[in-house]
Amino acid sequence: MTLVAAPARLSTTAATFEADFAARLHWSADTDAAIEQRVADILADVQKRGDAAVLEYTARFDGLSAPNMAALELTQADFKAAFDAIPQAQRDALQAAAKRVRSYHEAQKKASGESWSYRDEDGTLLGQKVTPLDRVGIYVPGGKAAYPSSLLMNAIPAHVAGVQEIIMVVPTPVRGSVATGGTGEGTSTKGERNELVLAAAYVAGVTRAFTIGGAQAVAALAYGTATVPKVDKITGPGNAYVASAKKRVFGTVGIDMIAGPSEILVLADGTTPPDWVAMDLFSQAEHDELAQSILLCPDAAYLDAVQREIDRLLPTMPRAEIIAKSLTGRGALILTKDMEEACAISNRIAPEHLEVSSTDPHRWEPLLRHAGAIFLGAYTSESLGDYCAGPNHVLPTSGTARFSSPLGVYDFQKRSSLIEVSEAGAQVLGTIAAELAYGEGLQAHAQAAEMRLTTPVKPR
Repeated sequence: MTLVAAPARLSTTAATFEADFAARLHWSADTDAAIEQRVADILADVQKRGDAAVLEYTARFDGLSAPNMAALELTQADFKAAFDAIPQAQRDALQAAAKRVRSYHEAQKKASGESWSYRDEDGTLLGQKVTPLDRVGIYVPGGKAAYPSSLLMNAIPAHVAGVQEIIMVVPTPVRGSVATGGTGEGTSTKGERNELVLAAAYVAGVTRAFTIGGAQAVAALAYGTATVPKVDKITGPGNAYVASAKKRVFGTVGIDMIAGPSEILVLADGTTPPDWVAMDLFSQAEHDELAQSILLCPDAAYLDAVQREIDRLLPTMPRAEIIAKSLTGRGALILTKDMEEACAISNRIAPEHLEVSSTDPHRWEPLLRHAGAIFLGAYTSESLGDYCAGPNHVLPTSGTARFSSPLGVYDFQKRSSLIEVSEAGAQVLGTIAAELAYGEGLQAHAQAAEMRLTTPVKPR
């Protein structure tokens, strides 16, 4: 059977554009009711039974049978052994990527993550104290997919922020288990470990790690067990069960975000080789069938050229079937009146990844207000950002870039306001506070302020 990848062809001048555009963007974030109930049951069970429940679910879903939690804990020696075992080229790539990611986040911390204070004319000190979280949990997928790059992107900014303990959970399912898409009929005492993930844990400086996954791993991190430490925040991607569990434990712990399918939007002026752009669209489409790849361009002939490259390159892709379904189901090649209109449409979409594939990207960048990450120029492929450019690849999806930001050092810090009022300052502030407090009917508030005054305000 010949695979066909047929992104929708839209034009902003068509009478049906708005309806067609809305239909192409639509994606339901609603979760399966059965998944929600199952996750709720697992969370409650882990909260009640702790390690015993985690061991039971790990055997049931991952096929990994362990006598105790100690058997599921990875050691620093395991990380080092994995690092030593992978090819030299992979070791070099991990270390080079980690260095760039660390450098970027150190600059980010310096720019936006430091404490500050000042004194006003009355000598009152006002400021903000920035402190790191004590302990964070990082979820790293390990079933159908394994992402060492994601581990770097989560652990390194936490380290730069000053987090002292980074607890990793990563499933190591047995082949044929439920977690790998099998029936789950058999179990083993040893799961399938991804050496590159463990090597990344060594490079990134993970403190402790457990070979557990799914909702039970999120529950263990959120509530703590006799073995797994309770954390302050959980970050990292996962499947529908993980996403549902993170959403449910929010409030008990912090979370990074609830991520939807991966997205790329390419703004092209028609000067970039069309095969480059076709492959950039593939780079997101290959994630899964719900991923979205959109190209905006004012040149109809260029859109035709990109479609021809899609047709030519698709058969060469190992994940061609997934790419074809993604592009056909959610992809779009959109003809715009000009680049200004393309930028306006991009802002409506607020994509996760935004490529400005133009000879003059800095002309258009000021017009772009909503995007998780903006990749400027034809040589800046989104894939470089995924692995080694430096900025974080954990990005807002599904239009949430309108109000949220990439994962960063700031996600692993908290801010406390600093207030030290001088005697002179109390005379000014106390009068203001008492007046407003009496107006709100809060007598104790007013009198607490007045006690610091040499001339108290009389209650009305």
